[in-house]
Amino acid sequence: MSIIDLRLLRYFVAVAEEGHLTRAAQRIGIQQPPLSQQIRALEQELGTQLFRRLPRGMELTDSGQALLTDARTILAQMAQTVDTVRGVSRGERGRIVLGFTESSALHPFVPSVIRAFRHSAPEVALTVEESNTAELVDALRHNRVDIAFIRSPVGNEHDLKIETVLQEKMVVALPSAHPLALARGRRKGIALAALAHEHFILTRRPSGPGLYDAIIAACAVAGFSPRVEQEVTKNLSTLSLVASGLGIAIVPASVRHVAMEQVTYLNLDQAPGLHAPLHLAYRDVPPSGVVLRMITEIRKCAAQNKKSAT
Repeated sequence: MSIIDLRLLRYFVAVAEEGHLTRAAQRIGIQQPPLSQQIRALEQELGTQLFRRLPRGMELTDSGQALLTDARTILAQMAQTVDTVRGVSRGERGRIVLGFTESSALHPFVPSVIRAFRHSAPEVALTVEESNTAELVDALRHNRVDIAFIRSPVGNEHDLKIETVLQEKMVVALPSAHPLALARGRRKGIALAALAHEHFILTRRPSGPGLYDAIIAACAVAGFSPRVEQEVTKNLSTLSLVASGLGIAIVPASVRHVAMEQVTYLNLDQAPGLHAPLHLAYRDVPPSGVVLRMITEIRKCAAQNKKSAT
């Protein structure tokens, strides 16, 4: 037997609930004769009588009563399916994996985006993943992550789209007992060149090539090559070593939100080109509804962030 047209089921339910062809026709917005023809077509399709025609209405047969229960279920399920599909298309339902580097997660922008997205699409299952830039780029390319906040450029990744969300200043993190830290009350900032004889603690290049290269390049412009004492994989590890007195570190200004004992932050002066960009990365393919909604929220938050900064 062929599949029953859902339209016929809707007509059948209307007649069954109204108990009258004319009222059912008015309810669904068609003329009474075509509705009567459609009901007869359904009966022919099923090979059974669904209604007893009465002088003043229509009465369900046992077969019609059996169909009514299932017809209502089928139509409700179809309505739910349509609603779900449309919700997924609008990015209101589904799943998304958001990746970010450790340093990007420390910027208030990232949690503000997550809050805005959760408010905009509360039924979307959101998963977050922290990793370094190289691993996030690989996860994007292999569909393990949908969108990522990264600090570093990704070279010739032709299959990805990269948008710069914001640029933030870099600051120097010093042991609190350092002479420069003790003298911070007499200065608003410090020139990068004044750090020429310090021991530097850097995040290893594979973990953060963009910031690593930017620091090395800025030091070169300032007239010196930094003396790298230690290399670590995470910014928080960098701060721990600074607190231990092993050296200084140049970090994104948002790292100041990490109030670590024995670490003092100073602004950097005369350090042209030294900044920490925050990039948005995603696959260069037509985005799903939920990915597009996330991108839209990120762009909206970026515009608000830029406006508040001016």
